[in-house]
Amino acid sequence: MKSPRLLSMASSMHEDNETEPPDLIPQSGEIPENPSRKIGMLLTPPVGERSMNFREKYYPEASTRNWNSWQWQLSNSIQTWEQLGKLIKLSEQEQTTSLKQKRLPLRITPYYASLIDPEDPMQPIRRTMVPVVGELVVTPEEKADPLGEENQSPVPQLVHRYPDRVLFLTTGVCAAYCRYCTRSHMVSKKDKVHSSLAVWDAALEYIRRNQQIRDVLLSGGDPLTMSDGRLEYLLSRLRQIPHVEIIRIGTKVPVVLPQRITPGLVKMFRKYHPLLMSIHFTHPDEITPEVSFACSRLADAGLPLGSQTVLLKGVNDNVETYRSLAQKLLKIRVKPYYLYQCDPIPGSSHFRTSVGKGLEIIRGLRGFTSGYAIPHFVIDAPGGGGKIPLLPEYVVEKNQEGYVLRNYLGNTYLYPEPMDLF
Repeated sequence: MKSPRLLSMASSMHEDNETEPPDLIPQSGEIPENPSRKIGMLLTPPVGERSMNFREKYYPEASTRNWNSWQWQLSNSIQTWEQLGKLIKLSEQEQTTSLKQKRLPLRITPYYASLIDPEDPMQPIRRTMVPVVGELVVTPEEKADPLGEENQSPVPQLVHRYPDRVLFLTTGVCAAYCRYCTRSHMVSKKDKVHSSLAVWDAALEYIRRNQQIRDVLLSGGDPLTMSDGRLEYLLSRLRQIPHVEIIRIGTKVPVVLPQRITPGLVKMFRKYHPLLMSIHFTHPDEITPEVSFACSRLADAGLPLGSQTVLLKGVNDNVETYRSLAQKLLKIRVKPYYLYQCDPIPGSSHFRTSVGKGLEIIRGLRGFTSGYAIPHFVIDAPGGGGKIPLLPEYVVEKNQEGYVLRNYLGNTYLYPEPMDLF
């Protein structure tokens, strides 16, 4: 029998503008212990000290098996201000926002909530998850669909911007809602959350007919909130298309719901290589024992892992924080791939930094840490222009003798290239 506390958490999952796929909700909140389960470092997911203490304090009825179940985590997500107020001391800005109509619903898994500082409203992870009044301020340059994805969609759920690759928006559901979400115009909305197989099949047929498409990125929402069966439906059919060379999955689930990376999931993934994964990391505090274990499982299954990080004011907008994140990512076999300038979505001005701040971070990384730890700093051009990479100015001038270059210490050097050489 489910305890009253767990029942109240699970029963509050619905919001006016959000629905859940049926296969996300377990029939019972309690998951019985399995005494025959093998215990070992390679088989049993770890539970970090912080999340263990959090579970004992706020979810004492939940067993370790409950806590390590991704279905339990989803069905017990924090989705109301009342639930959140029992876990953290709400600041004035947070309390004010709770009385307003939210642009994006609230959702935090219990695991990820365990990483939030209950006292400090300026803690980076807390700022990315808990709404504040700045989210209600819309500036003139902000747009609901700043990347113009809806104008580059030849069939529903598919965005075809670049010649040889497409973005497949598989679902509008996420395990946790980032307050700066680029696709806040579609995630969690009733009319955009669910895709029928008929819609998917139409998108697959478009890919099948367009033989220049060699790369398919599954995104959303978050594809890993779907069941193994629905994921395999897409992966198996994409693998049947001869000109699709690689499949990528864009996700934040290994960070906010590492329990989702199960042996069954990675066993299924192995069947559909080459399969790559881009994981949305934000801050070094996200690199926990649970996340490290999940990424190891993925890497051991043969998936190349890259990180995608959004540059956020007061969260990760300094060299020290990003360098720490990048170095920790390499230790868990994740390559820092993209550092994104924050997109101008409605209510994002309190998160956006100057472009110069991103260039400052790249300048502070180059030469001071491993090249593998340095991402591409990009702006996803508003209106559908695609990703545009930016670099600090390392070329001082081109003269008759060659190129004058500036290194990471600010010293200049001449690379000889006489004008009559070429």
